Amino acid sequence: MREKRRKLVTWSMIVYELRNVTGNPFIHIFGVGMPVLMSILIARMAVDQMGAAMARTVQTSVFLGIGVLIPMATILMGYSVMQAQDLERGIPVRLQLFGIRSSVTICSRVISQLIFMAAAFLVYFGVGASALELEAPCVSGAILYGVCLVVFSVICFMMAHAIAALIKKFSITYCVVMILYFACMILGGMMGVSYENLSSPLKAAARLLPVTYFNRDFYTIWIGDSYRFGPMLQSYLFFGAIAGILLFIALKRERVRK
Repeated sequence: MREKRRKLVTWSMIVYELRNVTGNPFIHIFGVGMPVLMSILIARMAVDQMGAAMARTVQTSVFLGIGVLIPMATILMGYSVMQAQDLERGIPVRLQLFGIRSSVTICSRVISQLIFMAAAFLVYFGVGASALELEAPCVSGAILYGVCLVVFSVICFMMAHAIAALIKKFSITYCVVMILYFACMILGGMMGVSYENLSSPLKAAARLLPVTYFNRDFYTIWIGDSYRFGPMLQSYLFFGAIAGILLFIALKRERVRK
């Protein structure tokens, strides 16, 4: 039993998966470069429109909202594309022939994704703190921001794995996750159109996405003001339910094929 537990996570596999993650230029562009540039540009543009008196509030709100793009890019987009590419090439089957179980591969990928995402957030907050005027968080606000990001990242991982397992084609998977990525950005109010300016059907769709609450409401939580968590919780439950259903279908299909 001890040997099996030790084999569930191996350092060599973590390093191998981490090299795959860091070797993907799209993750660096969309998961690190794009959030950093967007947070600085949009925050400064918003300050120019709303005035210097609102600088700290506006910049912090924009910065917290755009931070959610990091797990979306590194996990939802990056992992799903990498997994689809591996499935298309038959790499999981080859690894199993060499005695490396799929559970070991998945655990190694989860850890490698978390390591890269943590590094990306260090860069994001480091650049943001030096380039923008950010409001200092209360302890509960910082903790809740971290917890919400971790939960959202887990849901993104479930959805990414399911999409890749169901499609099994690099090109189609890439197209699907890119559409999801930009759809979340548009509905979440990160592409120049705020939630208030959306039509009623789009508002209804936006309320079902956790990214909307990161971009619109998290400043209130960050500074410790009272906040009604019901709508945000519902969005997490809905997004998690969709990811869970897709993952269940994907795993069931794999078992049937075996």
